[in-house]
Amino acid sequence: MKKLKIIYEDKYLIVVSKPANMLTISTEKEKENTLFHEVSMYEKKKFKNNKVFIVHRLDKETSGLIIFAKSLKVKNILQEKWENVKRIYVALLDGKLEGKGKIESYLKETKTMLTYSTKNPKEGKYACTKYQVLKSNNKYTLVEIEILTGRKNQIRVHMKDINHPIVGDKKYGSKNNQIKKLCLQATKLEFDHPITKEKILLELPIPNEYMELLKQKSNIIEK
Repeated sequence: MKKLKIIYEDKYLIVVSKPANMLTISTEKEKENTLFHEVSMYEKKKFKNNKVFIVHRLDKETSGLIIFAKSLKVKNILQEKWENVKRIYVALLDGKLEGKGKIESYLKETKTMLTYSTKNPKEGKYACTKYQVLKSNNKYTLVEIEILTGRKNQIRVHMKDINHPIVGDKKYGSKNNQIKKLCLQATKLEFDHPITKEKILLELPIPNEYMELLKQKSNIIEK
């Protein structure tokens, strides 16, 4: 079993950092190489009847913070108030982008599992993404992203829509795969604890690989 990177844990929930290229939950093709399986095994080592419950997911290619509940009650409380959970990502984009922006569209998935934007509300599900440039150079831009909805592939599609796909995202138009993975990390979670009601703020550092790519060119611009 892989060593879990546990960011927060108490008797009600556990928050772990998912590595890139790992499924959150099983599929027909893959049952065991999943984050859910690893967290379940971790809990069962403490006591064989312990269980964990999925609260939300990340794309296989995306790394970062994921919450698991230790009871159905906690899972339901978190999901019922999910719109109150602040979810922040960092991404390294192809090309030079400036300032900040808000992207809105309706997302629809094709039969080949490709998601795309449409302006017709009857054709897809509403999606809203906010971004703020943190650093850039002549080749890359580091952005902080807040998602106001949680659609499949939302960030990846919206970055493609503004002609700055995420580095390593061949599926959505990136021609650059220098570090052999998608440069998108769920980096921050802010929420009220479902039981104690205390404010929980969890944050991961920006991956070193992103910063190294930014340093490759001169004229880094800090925002």
